[in-house]
Amino acid sequence: MFDGYDSCSEDTSSSSSTDESEEEVSPLPSSLPIIKNNGQVYTYPDGKSGMATCEMCGMVGVRDAFYSKTKRFCSVSCSRSYSSNSKKASILARLQGKPPTKKAKVLQKQPLVAKLAAYAQYQATLQNQAKTKAGNAVPVEGFSWGNYINSNSFTAAPVTCFKHAPMGTCWGDISEGVRVEVPNTDCSLPTKVFWIAGIVKLAGYNALLRYEGFESDSSLDFWCNVCGSDIHPVGWCATSGKPLVPPRSIQHKYTNWKAFLVKRLTGAKTLPPDFSQKVSECMQYPFKTSMRVEVVDKTHLCRTRVAVVESVIGGRLRLVYEESEDKTDDFWCHMYSPLIHHIGWSRSIGHRFKRSDITKKQEEHFDAPPHLFMKVKEVDTAGEWFKEGMKLEAIDPLNLSAICVATIRKVLADGYLMIGIDGSEAADGSDWFCYHATSPSIFPVGFCEINMIELTPPRGYAKLPFKWFDYLRESDSIAAPVKLFNKEVPNHGFHVGMKLEAVDLMEPRLVCVATVTRIIHRLLRIHFDGWEDEYDQWVDCESPDLYPVGWCQLTGYQLQPPAPQTSRDSQSSSSKQKKKAKSQQYKGHKKMTSLQLKEEMLDGEEYSFLQGASDQESNGSASYYIKQEP
Repeated sequence: MFDGYDSCSEDTSSSSSTDESEEEVSPLPSSLPIIKNNGQVYTYPDGKSGMATCEMCGMVGVRDAFYSKTKRFCSVSCSRSYSSNSKKASILARLQGKPPTKKAKVLQKQPLVAKLAAYAQYQATLQNQAKTKAGNAVPVEGFSWGNYINSNSFTAAPVTCFKHAPMGTCWGDISEGVRVEVPNTDCSLPTKVFWIAGIVKLAGYNALLRYEGFESDSSLDFWCNVCGSDIHPVGWCATSGKPLVPPRSIQHKYTNWKAFLVKRLTGAKTLPPDFSQKVSECMQYPFKTSMRVEVVDKTHLCRTRVAVVESVIGGRLRLVYEESEDKTDDFWCHMYSPLIHHIGWSRSIGHRFKRSDITKKQEEHFDAPPHLFMKVKEVDTAGEWFKEGMKLEAIDPLNLSAICVATIRKVLADGYLMIGIDGSEAADGSDWFCYHATSPSIFPVGFCEINMIELTPPRGYAKLPFKWFDYLRESDSIAAPVKLFNKEVPNHGFHVGMKLEAVDLMEPRLVCVATVTRIIHRLLRIHFDGWEDEYDQWVDCESPDLYPVGWCQLTGYQLQPPAPQTSRDSQSSSSKQKKKAKSQQYKGHKKMTSLQLKEEMLDGEEYSFLQGASDQESNGSASYYIKQEP
């Protein structure tokens, strides 16, 4: 298929005579790489206006010379082969360097080349303009994931760690060394051309690519989102009638590009033929605008309210509380969040619910079907089960950097529990919060001690250091049985130091650049880059609020870049102002909730891990409650 790239001669690029066409067309650029075959000149225009691409062998030629009325194949041989071989097999054949049959070499007249080149240039311009207008990428001024990772030698969590994210369950074996076809930016041609590149490094959805032929030269390496519209499997150009042109910097290196490509691509891996289709399917979300749901009331965590889906971005929902007339009273969460439920959920389990003042819902609003919501595991409450007054340890939903001493205040139906943080509860229970019995955010007594995590004692408790044995005796209470807690530890694939994009759950509309700093079985400590450790958050490894690097760019969500990096000893005034603003944001949120929350969450003592403790990592089904050596 590739018999060598060359430059058109002046005779070749001349326009057609007036006898053949009265229309004036742009001359073919003298530097346009072409394919020579038996002395005839070929190019890869867009397949329209007189040209066709064989769906079997990928050969491009004059449409009128193609076989059958549909002009799908260049010969009877290809037509028959297509019926007995899949399209995937034909792409694999081209990947392995198998040339088309002699019958597939359709000849074309030289004067037609100039016409088609001009038309292809016009079409490419229109397509580029359309893609520019419809592009989803949301650039972050001054921040680039590629530069950030390269300059610091960071490692990103692989896409397979995020089952809820697009392609999370069908990423396959995309890895370093995979070859793809991408636009060739090292080219002076007016038309959009492509070349083959290999993945040098993966960082989430983003890949560092290097054009074939550059060997160890990294001067033109570039980052690109693998799920973007400009990355294709090898063979796509042939089947789509797009030009494959080597970069200008290396055109002189080889005279026989066909032999080079055959040697480099034989046995190489590429993207699946249906990769872009799978990406598109993964970007379809079942939740639609105007759907009604029940969601936690952000001002009183003990109850739920009705909210309406205002927008859906990458599976994240902007919910507007139904009583908000100006639509400013909103709440952000993922469609798989445990904080949202179908209409009627609160009543079915006995959860507190704030009735809406709106007597009749708007006509365009409709209840979201129950099957759209994340299902919780069924539990057997008939035997030994949680009881009111039992003690446990729980992540404080209003201070996610702390695991606190907590008490079960009410047992609801279907395995749900109302929990309160000891020492900071309101008398009316307005600061209780709901966790399911299988929630990874609640732990048995002693979990923090075993795993060397600082446990936050009850506010005002004077007998320090805190000892569970003494506290249970003094409060005349019992610990919840260990066997009732969720001990499953999935093989999540996270490691300390991995980069990702994470929701700031204290301001859930924000998705930020973040790092995994600790791993305790299935529990991850998420640090927001550039911010102090006091803003870290404990998050489950399967949380729908964690995303691969490049997720914001792929979905069109705005990414929050790292805060300015400064040393502890000499912080710039700009950084101090930003951190102060962040602290005020937390304070404002807590004031808004009207709950009696810990002062430590705001500007009190800073919690740290036990001195001398080592992080433990568990990426399998090791014992959840047995102390392990690091």
